[in-house]
Amino acid sequence: MSITATINGECRTFENNLAITELLEQLRVSTKGIAVERNLEIIPHSLYDTTPISDGDAIEIIGIIGGG
Repeated sequence: MSITATINGECRTFENNLAITELLEQLRVSTKGIAVERNLEIIPHSLYDTTPISDGDAIEIIGIIGGG
């Protein structure tokens, strides 16, 4: 079963259900220095392995930049 989700404003289709960690692997995005938002909710890094991407989800992957 395929799912469609919007990733950083781009509609993408995936062949299988996947968790945030698997999505990041497919997109070749490191989990370091980023935040992931699913449907306007920030997902803690500790939940990336268990948080599924569902059909119709809106995902934003945001790079975190430190400074001062």
